[in-house]
Amino acid sequence: MRLGLNLGYWGAGNDAANLELAREGDRLGYAVAWAAEAYGSDVPSVLAWVAAQTKQIDVGSAILQIPGRQPTMTAMTAATLDTLSGGRFRLGLGVSGPQVSEGWYGVKFDKPLARTREYVDIVRMALRRERVSYAGNHFTLPLPDGPGKAIKLTTHPVRDNIPIYLASIGPKNMELCGEIADGWLAIFYSPEHASEQLELIKRGRAKVGKTLEGFDVVPTVPLVIDDDWERAADLLRPYAALYIGGMGSRQQNFYNALACRMGYEREAAEIQDLYLAKDYAGAAAKVPLGFLDATSLLGPRERIVERVQALAEAGVTTLTVSTALQDLERGIAALRIAAEALDKAGVGS
Repeated sequence: MRLGLNLGYWGAGNDAANLELAREGDRLGYAVAWAAEAYGSDVPSVLAWVAAQTKQIDVGSAILQIPGRQPTMTAMTAATLDTLSGGRFRLGLGVSGPQVSEGWYGVKFDKPLARTREYVDIVRMALRRERVSYAGNHFTLPLPDGPGKAIKLTTHPVRDNIPIYLASIGPKNMELCGEIADGWLAIFYSPEHASEQLELIKRGRAKVGKTLEGFDVVPTVPLVIDDDWERAADLLRPYAALYIGGMGSRQQNFYNALACRMGYEREAAEIQDLYLAKDYAGAAAKVPLGFLDATSLLGPRERIVERVQALAEAGVTTLTVSTALQDLERGIAALRIAAEALDKAGVGS
C-alpha cells in the first residue's frame, strides 16, 4: 500500500496551506496528491500549479466532473497535464450529482452509467491518438451531415496509458468501475464493509477477463491525530452530515444510500431530515460515532497504525488521507504520522 493526500477544494482561503501540504507529501514520498472540484475552483488549474512546485508526487483529479466537459476536452486536458508534469497525472472522473449536473452545467442527470461508459471510451480513444469517430447514445463525433471530421489529438502524453479512475458509490457504478477503469476513488471506505464493495469491483473486472491485480483501490480517509479519538471524531461530524444529509436530494443521495447499506438506515434518515430542515448542528450530532470511526483514521499514533494495517488488509492499495479540516501545522504533523504508521504497520510498498 502507498499513501496519497487529498487537497480538497481550492480557493477557500487555504491555498498556501494546501500547496505546502503537497510539498510535504512530495518530501515524504507520498504517491499522489488529489484535488477536487464542484462549482468553484477547477481541478486542472490547481494540479498544474501543484505539479509545477513539486518533483516526484503524482497529481490526480478527484474528480473531473463528466457533465462539465466534453470527453475530447478531458483527453486534451489529461494529455497536457501529463506532459507538463513529466508523466505524473492521474485522471479521476465522476458524474457529480443531479443538483450540480443540472443546476450548474445544464446537463440532464440521466443514464449516468451509460454516459460514463461512452465518455471513458472516447477519452481512451483520443489518448491513444486515434482519429475520434464515435456513434453512441450520448456522444456522437463527428456530428453527422456537417463539416466536422474525425480528428486526432496532436499532443503526445508522456505515457502511453494515463490511468483512469472512477469515483463510484452505487453498486452498479462500482461494477462499471471494475470493468472500464484502472482504479476506484472511494469515500466512506470501511474495512468492515469493504468485502461487499470489492466483490462488485471484482465482478466488473471478471467481465473483461481481469482480476484485482494491478487495480488501484483508493479511498479518501479523513485523518485526525488526537490522544482522544472520540474528540477527534467530533471534528468530522459536520463533514459527514453534509454528505449523508445534504449532498443531492431526498430522493437521490448516493452517500445517504451508502450509509444505509452499512447498516445506518435510521441514523441516515434522521441526519437527512435535520440537514434538509437546515438544522446542521443537529444533523452533525446524529452522525454515529461508529460510522466516523469505521471510515476515518482517528486517535493517537498507535491507533492509526492499527487502522492503517486494517485498511491494507481490506484491499486498499493507495490510502489517500485528508487533513482538510485542520490547520497547516496539524496537517503536516498528521502527514508525517501517517507515513510513520505505514512503515510501522509493515504494509508499505
